[in-house]
Amino acid sequence: MSFTKLSVSALALVAVSATTATARDEIRVVGSSTVFPYSQAAAEQFGNISDFPAPIVESTGTGGGMKLFCGGIGEAHPDLTGASRAMKGSEYELCVSNGVTDITEVQIGSDGLSIAVSRDSAFDWNLTEAQVYLGLAAEVMVDGELAANPHMKWSDIDASLPDVAILAYGPPPTSGTRDAFVELAMVDGCLDIPEINEKGKDWAEANCARMRQDGPFVEAGENDNLIVQRLQADESALGIFGYSFLYENRDTLKAVAIEGVAPSFETIESGEYDISRPLFFYVKNAHRGVIPGLQEFVEEYTSEDAMGPGGYLSERGMVPLGDATRAAAHEAAVNAVNMVAK
Repeated sequence: MSFTKLSVSALALVAVSATTATARDEIRVVGSSTVFPYSQAAAEQFGNISDFPAPIVESTGTGGGMKLFCGGIGEAHPDLTGASRAMKGSEYELCVSNGVTDITEVQIGSDGLSIAVSRDSAFDWNLTEAQVYLGLAAEVMVDGELAANPHMKWSDIDASLPDVAILAYGPPPTSGTRDAFVELAMVDGCLDIPEINEKGKDWAEANCARMRQDGPFVEAGENDNLIVQRLQADESALGIFGYSFLYENRDTLKAVAIEGVAPSFETIESGEYDISRPLFFYVKNAHRGVIPGLQEFVEEYTSEDAMGPGGYLSERGMVPLGDATRAAAHEAAVNAVNMVAK
């Protein structure tokens, strides 16, 4: 994406000319289940410190949020969507086709895709990305050919792993967490297998990304709290979600280390924890100045009290951006920097 900054006068013109956007009482936020607790925290804080009502925040998944956000201009359509990956070109095209042409992209922080297990599990879990792929992929290499995954226990993959059935609860295909997990764990893990690495990344992306549908991987919907509850009830099950859900439930859950590194604020920020990703929100600039409080909410969401080190978003598990990146994100957000597809 490239960016073009709107002047104050141009922004005012956009707001006035958005005749189909009539003011509703509350700001509406949709999007990623991973970003949901951060948007919810910002909404609660905004409701407490301003004269505006707290925004309504819905967890729809990244893909679902993009469809709603890009549906059009006006009070029937959301003002802001959270995303656990960057907006896709196809989503931007959907926005433009529906008249949503002025959008600001804001990176709010970073997140580590966490694999977690109940603290009641006696095993000290440590998986390689290759083992994650071999446990959860629909097809793996068997005798030099791609075939249905035969592994039913973790010990089938490696005798040093627990002799328990493979069972992992994870997000559905509409989730940005699913997209990121496939890219950062499944495809990368696939490429760690020498006979696949020889085939190249394009082959791996085409053949290693499909998750199992024979029982060991269970799509648990967009509500990550349901995954947490299932892990608390089954000490041998694994769950896949954003770091905030592990952080907020660390009294009952523990991390599965990946390549010997557990997710933490320090390892995610440094990149030492390999399956990390940026988090975003997107705001509809045509709704600024029309939907009451939207501009002020964007300013609060990107404030130091929210996004800064020790801010209330980090208290929910978000890893803050570096000082310069964070300042640039705030500047882009409050000044309605417009993203334009290349």
